[in-house]
Amino acid sequence: MKRIVAVTACPTGVAHTIMAAEALKQVGASMGHSVTVETQGAQGARDVLSPEAIAAADAVIIASDIHIDPSRFVGKPIHAVSTGDAIRKTKAVIEAALAESGEPEEAAPPPADAIPHPPIAEAQSVSIVGVTSCPTGIAHTFMAAEALRKAATELGYAVKIETQGSVGAKNVLAPEDIAQADAVVIAADAFVDASRFVGKPLYETTTKAALHDARQVIETALAAPPKTAASSEAAPAEAASGAPRKKASAGPGPYRHLMTGVSYMLPVVVAGGLLIALAFALGGIYVGDQKGTLGWALMQIGGATAFKLYIPVLAGFIAYSIAERPGIAPGLVGGMLAATEGAGFLGGIVAGFLAGYLTRWLNGAIRLPKNLEGLKPVLILPFLSTLVVGLLLVFVIGPPVKAILTALTDWLAGMHQASALIFGLILGGMMAVDMGGPVNKAAYTFGVGLLASNVYAPMAAVMAGGMTPPLALGLAATLFPKRFSPEEHEASKAAMVLGLAFITEGAIPFAARDPFRVIPCAVLGSAVTGALSMVYGVTLMVPHGGAFVLLIPGAVTHVAAYAAAIAIGTAVTVLALYVAKRRIPVAA
Repeated sequence: MKRIVAVTACPTGVAHTIMAAEALKQVGASMGHSVTVETQGAQGARDVLSPEAIAAADAVIIASDIHIDPSRFVGKPIHAVSTGDAIRKTKAVIEAALAESGEPEEAAPPPADAIPHPPIAEAQSVSIVGVTSCPTGIAHTFMAAEALRKAATELGYAVKIETQGSVGAKNVLAPEDIAQADAVVIAADAFVDASRFVGKPLYETTTKAALHDARQVIETALAAPPKTAASSEAAPAEAASGAPRKKASAGPGPYRHLMTGVSYMLPVVVAGGLLIALAFALGGIYVGDQKGTLGWALMQIGGATAFKLYIPVLAGFIAYSIAERPGIAPGLVGGMLAATEGAGFLGGIVAGFLAGYLTRWLNGAIRLPKNLEGLKPVLILPFLSTLVVGLLLVFVIGPPVKAILTALTDWLAGMHQASALIFGLILGGMMAVDMGGPVNKAAYTFGVGLLASNVYAPMAAVMAGGMTPPLALGLAATLFPKRFSPEEHEASKAAMVLGLAFITEGAIPFAARDPFRVIPCAVLGSAVTGALSMVYGVTLMVPHGGAFVLLIPGAVTHVAAYAAAIAIGTAVTVLALYVAKRRIPVAA
């Protein structure tokens, strides 16, 4: 039996987070392994892994769609995947994680007696530099760097390791560092350009080797021959010949950066939306004019503060995901400018990506003496990035984005029933296409973003469309048990509860088993629900909560019509499933 610890996380911290955790626990137990899982999300961390559990673990799995700090797992084999892979390919994920704990497949290093060990008195004069990198640029990159630093320190050597990770190169090696180095280590599972190390003893290995025996890797590097200019030309020659070679990863990509921003934004939107709904329930539609009342105070907290803050939070944490802490200041300022200039959530998204990528580029482009490097993250990068992002938002990006958002808002506010029907069909259908994946999240982010522009109908269509698939599949499995497996029938009650809570991912187990029948039926029902919600003119002031939001006065308009839209869409999917799904033969 192997001991595995895992962390699961998604932007909301609810559906994919919990489903990935349960999948890892159940499949791990069926394979005879002990799996302990910590869940992270908008509500914080739960079942936090203890230092003792981490120390005793044979492997670590990080199943996440947002940024997770891996620093506490130093020295442990880590396998990083998305929550979707952890849910759908659980056994393969566990097997891959356990494979990481095996010994690295490396050519045998030189015998110990062939490796020179400098005398203790000379140890402090030895300098080691290195570069670590992995395809995802998250876990192995930083773990290998930390292992090399620790081993070099124990040997009494000076050390500097550059990490080429998900937020770009950090702790970049200066020409002076390389010139003073006695040896170079490249521990990478992705392509790293080694041309700058010509003339230095160089040892290239994997991140796994550095994690398992960093001391041996360093000693092997000290015994390695100097790198020649001819060898540095090998990579370009390989590329010209068409031979395959590994390419450095560009990081997790825009989708994960956007989802990181959304995960930090959601609590602000939820709190603000509920406070606004409560204010309307207490003081009516003109509660904002009733100064000094409780309803007015709630409107000040929710509408005048929380709803004005969520665009800066979205932009700030998109930038943070890309450039780490130096990106937060320009991201927040850019998001606030987007909000005040009328560019809305579209401007906030643009500001977040602009601030993040600009800060990351400046971090690599600006070279300072060692004693001034500390000024970059706290002074130089925030100042320059904020200046550039602010000027671009005010003079270049803000005006056209504001015009686009204004046109979109005006069109949504004044569209006829035919337009509302088509728009609702699209939004509702998108919610069921991949049930929590990128298409689903795109529709959801669009609906949430419009809340700040006082456009509430799309959010209602989005939530209704997201509730329909798990509700319908759970109901269909209950009504037509012969068309579903025993496992699906057992999961039906949980799916209906998840549907009521607006957790579309509750339909994933059904879709994964029979995607070509289930997904089209789910899309059909969700599209009908979204279209009816828009045609009925239903508005929703909060971005989550499912059927439970119906109990909050003022949160939803036309409550009966909204419930009818969800019921009709659910019935459409149930009937479609009855036609599309075949009876499962009973075993003899």
